[in-house]
Amino acid sequence: MNALELAAIAVAGGLGAGLRYLVDRLVMGRRHRDHFPLGILIVNVTGSFALGLLLGAGTALMPSTLVTILGTGLLGGYTTFSTVSVESVLIADRSRRRAAANLVGTLALALLAAALGMLAGTALAG
Repeated sequence: MNALELAAIAVAGGLGAGLRYLVDRLVMGRRHRDHFPLGILIVNVTGSFALGLLLGAGTALMPSTLVTILGTGLLGGYTTFSTVSVESVLIADRSRRRAAANLVGTLALALLAAALGMLAGTALAG
């Protein structure tokens, strides 16, 4: 990896983080933090699908450097395990069941989305 590729990953990561913020705000609006964090759930599920799609299609459709920039940078910045963890701890103060639903639901839906994305990407790469 050269300096230009590293810079591209960093820029893509920043764009992904900004996109995550926008999607979360669009979904959550002005809701208070005591609501279920649906915005972050949507971010992680759509990001997992996109990463599965990217990896499924892989270098059959684009150069490996671009796969790395998009996967590690853009989608790495877009998805977030740390926010799921913090949101679940905050939810646990009020409801352990909702916190568990957030953790287990995010994991299950993200894995399913990644698998579906990989299947779709493999089909696209044909």
